[in-house]
Amino acid sequence: MSEPKIPVDLIMKKLAEDSEEVFKTVQKASDVLLGPLDTAISTTPCDIVYEEDRIKVKHYKPKTGVKLKTPLLLVYALINRETMLDLQPGRSTIQNFLDEGVEVYMIDWGSPTRKDKYLTIDDHVNGYMDNVIDFIRERHNLPKINLMGICIGGTFSVMYAALHPEKIKNLVTTVTPTNFDTEQGLLHIWMKTINVDRMVDTMGNIPGDMMNLGFLILNPARLMIDKYVGFLKNISDKTFVENFLRMEKWIFDSPDFPGETFRQFINDLYEKNLLIQNKMELGGRGINLKKVTMPLLNFYGKYDHLVPPGACEQLTEAVGSKDAENVCLDTGHIGIYVSSKVQKEFAPRIARWLKERDNPEKGPSSRGKPAAKATATVEKPGSRTSSPKKEKKKISA
Repeated sequence: MSEPKIPVDLIMKKLAEDSEEVFKTVQKASDVLLGPLDTAISTTPCDIVYEEDRIKVKHYKPKTGVKLKTPLLLVYALINRETMLDLQPGRSTIQNFLDEGVEVYMIDWGSPTRKDKYLTIDDHVNGYMDNVIDFIRERHNLPKINLMGICIGGTFSVMYAALHPEKIKNLVTTVTPTNFDTEQGLLHIWMKTINVDRMVDTMGNIPGDMMNLGFLILNPARLMIDKYVGFLKNISDKTFVENFLRMEKWIFDSPDFPGETFRQFINDLYEKNLLIQNKMELGGRGINLKKVTMPLLNFYGKYDHLVPPGACEQLTEAVGSKDAENVCLDTGHIGIYVSSKVQKEFAPRIARWLKERDNPEKGPSSRGKPAAKATATVEKPGSRTSSPKKEKKKISA
């Protein structure tokens, strides 16, 4: 009788070895998942120095001393939380700025309530942002500060810099959409076809969970399948599990989007593309990007499926600044802030760029009052022009 051609003994041996390895992995994964896990986010110490309505301003000061005399204000998007910039140890944009000696302020937009559905882009730009920037200018006795915007917060920052160039020394934009006449990303195609009036009239504020679902189905294979397959492959790695859960906490902690701001953003930007054409108005004033004359550093991601390069790269040509630079990084929308490789370049490069342009002007007065506005005063927030201006709560650090 001839010997079997199938090496049964070798197959059984391999199955036994694989089973043993699987058992060890499951046992280790069990120890990891049932044991203590550190999933805290936004752990860098800070002080709340300013409050107004739902918003707060966080202040971070370098422990090793300030090396940049002009402070930097970070303006995050209204989607998700600003905690993305301080997500986990070793991959914190905030901590990297502090390591470079940059003094940082950051707006926490909070959670919109039903009354906030009436707030417009003007309320956020000429209202909250202007109040916060005046507060920081007064606190440091400076006529201008540095401004950095992220995603929609970057769009707001570009608008602000065009309307109030006398208050901004240097402008940094990251994954910031300014040209909406592109079909590079599915999001830009969808946003041109949605019935935004029906959405806002029906729901008021746009639910954060609804927007999260929309972002997930933009790329379901990667965002709803691949990442969980990757999680199972690394389920016995405690550090991987902790970082995975930090990201999940951030993704699903999504505040609602103020209704009228959403309506205006879709109508004026995604549908009409007014900003890049210098046709947009806020508070009765036209936005002319040629008035953005301060130095500009514009970052975007080569593989960003939400804000593709075509939505970002035209900005440097549209502004009036003679010192404007595009920086395209080999990453996606979120990777620019959490990728370990990108983090080694991102914040340090911004810090170097700011230091090269850090020659603070003398404060407007010995009392530390902000410089007088060069344009007519706008009631803040804009949609409450019929009511007295709300008292702002300033908190000393």
